[in-house]
Amino acid sequence: MELLKNEFLNELARQLGNHPEKESILMEYDAHLDELLISFYGQVEESDMREQVYSRFGTPGEIAAMWKEELSVTPSNMKWLFIAVNILFFGGGGALTLAHNLLDWSWLTSLWDQLTSVPILIALIYMFFWALLGYEIGKGFGHKGKRLLRNTFLLALIPNLSLMILTVFKIIPHEWFRPLLTETFIMLCILFTILLYPVCLISYKWGKKASI
Repeated sequence: MELLKNEFLNELARQLGNHPEKESILMEYDAHLDELLISFYGQVEESDMREQVYSRFGTPGEIAAMWKEELSVTPSNMKWLFIAVNILFFGGGGALTLAHNLLDWSWLTSLWDQLTSVPILIALIYMFFWALLGYEIGKGFGHKGKRLLRNTFLLALIPNLSLMILTVFKIIPHEWFRPLLTETFIMLCILFTILLYPVCLISYKWGKKASI
């Protein structure tokens, strides 16, 4: 088993070449290989272990290719992509709210009525967006992504907090959000906002595990 592990890591090191994260990648795979090979002890024939390792992790060449590809996805690009998408969510919602209150269009009223009848579904879809944020950062940047996750989360949260402030201080008329703006809905919004970072963090850990 030790021979297989050393061969795997040596080939992975060769395939990675001058990758800037080479040492940390090798350390991660060293630990995961130990776990996997221990789980094989007494259950998998030694002749089948190589195939099982490749099935679980991929070949060293495939792993190296994946990590090299991820070099093209910079933390800055990832961060601003999710911030832009979140702003797009709020911009689209704001435009719809404004249009609904200022324009007397029957199809727009119908669309508004349908959307406001399923606020929980909308909240869950939005929660999925934040879960995706954590997962993609974990998968793309591994253990180095936690700081990126925190910074992206704080910046992406600005539209959420801005809307809360504008609504609480009635800068945006409450009537515009009928029939959404009930005590129950407000409490749900607060609860979901509190849960956003834990959801991101759990998804980040899941994504980090999936990157191995």
